Amino acid sequence: MPASPASHPEIQVFGTLRTRLGECPVWDARQQLLWLIDSRDGLLLALDAQGDERQRFELPAPLGSFALNSDGRLVVALRESVVLLDPASGRLQTLGRLEEQHPNLRLNDGAALADGSFCVGTMHTFREAHEAPLGGLYRIDPAGQMLRVDQGYGVVNGPVQHPVDGRVFVCDSAARRIHVYPPPGDGPWLRTLFADTQRLGSAPDGCCFDDEGGLWSALVHTGEIVRFDARGQPGQRLRLPLAHPSSLSFGGPALDELYVTSISDSGRLSASGPLDGRVLRVRGLGRRGAPRPACNIQPPS
Repeated sequence: MPASPASHPEIQVFGTLRTRLGECPVWDARQQLLWLIDSRDGLLLALDAQGDERQRFELPAPLGSFALNSDGRLVVALRESVVLLDPASGRLQTLGRLEEQHPNLRLNDGAALADGSFCVGTMHTFREAHEAPLGGLYRIDPAGQMLRVDQGYGVVNGPVQHPVDGRVFVCDSAARRIHVYPPPGDGPWLRTLFADTQRLGSAPDGCCFDDEGGLWSALVHTGEIVRFDARGQPGQRLRLPLAHPSSLSFGGPALDELYVTSISDSGRLSASGPLDGRVLRVRGLGRRGAPRPACNIQPPS
């Protein structure tokens, strides 16, 4: 029987880590670790169940996102390329690069899809009012081929796949909208509008699903997280003790804890409160997360 949403969840600071631009939390169920990045400092980190640092990789900044790969490697979006990182040797193997080059364009949020591929988008900042965004949404298939599947996004965040029906949900934070695509196949990626967050006073940032199909997103401008139902309507909403939550992921042994990353200085957003830039753990939401897939990218040698 599904758990009932709690009215008074417990919000805790998780560990001592403070990031400038904390992003992309991913729960590693096999090792019981929380992975995340500090994008501005080029750090990819793994924290244990107490929040203590267990692994650290220093990579060229800024980092966009990453995903776990089935062979123990990590799929990482750097500024203009997607690479495979071997944790044992530190070796980087390039899978693909952005089609366009521009000083204000870089790769941003991404996630593994159920077919073993990696979906990642771009951010094109400091655009003029009439300037169309470059880049878009990309998929790296299990053979390691990188292909653009859509364009017209200002800032891509939260690519995440529905745990049951396979649809892919993608935020355009610049437009304050969440779009949805049919389950990926051989045809074109055709998006429709799922939710408009303008009336919530914030852009949507990182996303994750609970096991009942509720889509959770970080409201980066209002210091909140929110759950959308199947019709794209906001429901459960929680105010956090920090200014700019950036992304979130269910974790813990029962996937009933929600981990939230945050921003202290992204270059565009900043805050100097005692918890800004910290990782929060929310318990007692009355929800469980849907397990996230891992990539299965095995490019030819």
